[in-house]
Amino acid sequence: MSQEKWYQLNSEDVLRLQQVNMQQGLPWEEAWRRQAEVGRNELSEGQRISPLTLLLNQFKDFMVLVLLGATLISGLLGEYLDAITIVIIIVMNGILGFTQEFRAEKSLRALKELSAPNANVWREGALHQIPARDLVPGDIIVLESGDRVPADVRFLETNGLYVEESALTGESVAVSKLTAVIPHDDVPLGDQRNLGFMGTMVSRGTAKAVVVRTGMSTEMGKIADLIQNTESMETPLQHRLEQLGKILIIVAIALTVLVVVAGIMHGQPPYAMFLAGVSLAVAAIPEGLPAIVTIALALGVQRMIKRKAIVRKLPSVETLGCASVICSDKTGTLTQNKMTVTHLWIGGDVMEVTGDGYSPVGQILHAGHQTDPLKHPSLSKLLHISALCNNATLFEEKAETKRKKGKEGAETPASVWNIKGDPTEGALVVLSAKSGITPESLRDKFKRIAEFPFDSERKRMSVLVASEQGRMACTKGAPDVLIQHCSYILWDGKVIPFTSTLKQKVISANEGMAKSALRVLGVAYKDVKVSDRCEDHEDVESNLVFVGLTGMIDPPRKEVREAIAKCRKAGIKTVMITGDHQTTAEAIAKQLGMIPANGVSMSGQQIGQMTEEELDAKVNDTYVYARVSPEHKLRIVKALQRQGHVVAMTGDGVNDAPAIKAADIGIAMGITGTDVSKEASSLILSDDNFATIVAAIEEGRGIYENIRKFIRYLLASNVGEIMTMFIAMMAGLPLPLVPIQILWVNLVTDGLPAMALGVDQAEKDLMQHKPRSAKENIFARRLGWKIISRGLLIGVCTLGAFWLVLHTNPGDSDTLLKAQSVAFATLVMAQLIHVFDCRSSRSIFHRNPLQNKYLVLAVLSSLILMLAVMYIDSLQPIFKTVPLGWKDWILVLIAAGIPTFFMGLGSVLSPKRKRNNDRNKGVRASGYSSSKASFR
Repeated sequence: MSQEKWYQLNSEDVLRLQQVNMQQGLPWEEAWRRQAEVGRNELSEGQRISPLTLLLNQFKDFMVLVLLGATLISGLLGEYLDAITIVIIIVMNGILGFTQEFRAEKSLRALKELSAPNANVWREGALHQIPARDLVPGDIIVLESGDRVPADVRFLETNGLYVEESALTGESVAVSKLTAVIPHDDVPLGDQRNLGFMGTMVSRGTAKAVVVRTGMSTEMGKIADLIQNTESMETPLQHRLEQLGKILIIVAIALTVLVVVAGIMHGQPPYAMFLAGVSLAVAAIPEGLPAIVTIALALGVQRMIKRKAIVRKLPSVETLGCASVICSDKTGTLTQNKMTVTHLWIGGDVMEVTGDGYSPVGQILHAGHQTDPLKHPSLSKLLHISALCNNATLFEEKAETKRKKGKEGAETPASVWNIKGDPTEGALVVLSAKSGITPESLRDKFKRIAEFPFDSERKRMSVLVASEQGRMACTKGAPDVLIQHCSYILWDGKVIPFTSTLKQKVISANEGMAKSALRVLGVAYKDVKVSDRCEDHEDVESNLVFVGLTGMIDPPRKEVREAIAKCRKAGIKTVMITGDHQTTAEAIAKQLGMIPANGVSMSGQQIGQMTEEELDAKVNDTYVYARVSPEHKLRIVKALQRQGHVVAMTGDGVNDAPAIKAADIGIAMGITGTDVSKEASSLILSDDNFATIVAAIEEGRGIYENIRKFIRYLLASNVGEIMTMFIAMMAGLPLPLVPIQILWVNLVTDGLPAMALGVDQAEKDLMQHKPRSAKENIFARRLGWKIISRGLLIGVCTLGAFWLVLHTNPGDSDTLLKAQSVAFATLVMAQLIHVFDCRSSRSIFHRNPLQNKYLVLAVLSSLILMLAVMYIDSLQPIFKTVPLGWKDWILVLIAAGIPTFFMGLGSVLSPKRKRNNDRNKGVRASGYSSSKASFR
């Protein structure tokens, strides 16, 4: 029964299929039998993993195993400080991973909290309140304003019923519910208006309904199942670091074995070579890499918080930096989530309404000039009707404590206006308030006698008010319906017959507003005599005088258009995914410059009819998805991922949670977001603003580039150390560095300078490049060449300086000590000069070396540590060093500077063409022209 399309069946057929009498309800015994058959009406959390298992799983990672090996080696060498440091790093990473996975299970518990605790149900002819988990298909329930719908139900009777379904469908406006049959196939969730869904909220009215689906069979249950069965994507950073760890361990072991074997074959003592080999292995594996990555990400997170983005998972910052597609919800993210009247049509004239959101500040313009309602009778009448035929309230939030600096420097309270009631009615209240007409100001003049509330079948609302001038009926509703009840029209301040010609003008104006994605309401009135019958709406809503049309929309956020333009410049595609209607979504997307000339939109119904292959073929050209379900959102995200995109998905509702979890990075709204969407996300926007995502992208790109900088630095330094030893052993030379010197170089150069690179400032053209591919290797964009070439040069130059000193007085033991001291100093200085080269994607000459003050301090600290072991008498025997003279330092500085300055000079002389071509290619790859885009 749960697979039936219940919206296509009439009430009698639904009751017959559920085998229940609407007046009596189910017998208790039958209810228990059905519960035993279908289970309780609650959401399953799936198979739970114990916290201990989750914690132990964190230590199975390959890089962790490499670090454990490095810990053992460091311990055997007596480097207990290194060993302790590595253990702390492993434990910290394990706790971080455990916390993240443990949080993931919370999303299902948050989903369960949306279930209603109790339900009013008819059993054996009497109304009972029972726990909602005991409901079964066939139960007859009663719903009132403020109730949470306890299961999926088919409405049997409704009385002015409105249900707020934004958490499920993404539509911000409460939906009117009805009982009539919906005969169409594949009706989107938001249009199944004779059904109610578990977890949604009754905003007003009452209803009687029959339960048709419970537990995991409900629409909310389907989302719970999607969350359980959707795997979180491994971030590119995690994947690349794991790849890097495997490469490092294999290369380090292979080269270390070669060095040891070559040394022994050339007559070096086996024990000395073993110690040198192990020392080299420790130096070759940058065990500090995970710590530096974590620190770089953590500092990035602090910067993100200042820019209104809260990071729940550290690697997500880096992932967002390589996002090639951002899928964004419309309501509240791209738009203000504040219905606003922007246009009026009165007596053939189109008027524009200015102002933002719910603030009662704005003007009504006609032909560009402000219109005074007192001098425009028809406009004045429309504003009065909008305020009188209304149950919404406009208020200034008194609890707001934010303050802002005024022009004179004094603090002034920040005005925050909001509405209580239906958003559509709130828009009309704000419209009237902009001209000084409010329900409160009219309360003394007009007394409400009767109200005929909005009904989904009548599609209109009327109130009857009395004043000193007499009684007046005020009506608002759908224009196509309202004009059928109007016999007159207010034209140029005069009431004239509503001819077919004038009606056609109203219909044309209505269609024009609707095409611009405006939600249109018509307003009308009539003067009511004391003798007139006013018992029901038919009496009141006849022979009305049509006044005009109001067009409203949830307007785009001002800053979003610029943010989307920045994304386009950075080669990032922005996509709107919304539960709203296609026409509305397209109009907003065009206003924001989101759809390029070749871009198209697609409805959820179209997606439902497509195979995976058909969707894959369309997904790159589609920029707007409207009227979509949670399954559709998930399919869109996966289709984009199959096309090689790194997908960021934003959302605020329960319906967004599966797609948020499946995306490479999930982004939840901090203000309007549900707990379910937040728990499924990696990043939370504290201001619900799309523009904040662009700031996050910039931070993410900067962090990833910094990670590449210190990987480049660390590995080039390590390659230099390995090459120094490897070439010396293959050439049959003495050891250029003793084991303690290798470990000291590793400590001096790998620590503070590498960490300072992690907080380096971003290059100016960071947001001018295309997003990097999700499959991009960590060594891409010539990073591997830079590491090998600089490392090889550092090794050759170090060995060259060693050889020159060694051959000035061959055979002297003091000469070997001096040569090793020169090699030690050259290697350290070469790495400390090279660290400044790593700040730029081109060369050391393209950036100010003193810009990063932390790096300057780190290099000075490393220099002091190097000089300490060379010039402090008590340390010289330990580190096998001797003091160097000024001639020796000239040799050291020349040899150390060659790798960086020689390669940098080549970069300065090389053309910039390839760099510019790469940049333009990135812009074209995103589907936009590099020049001004032409939008439909």
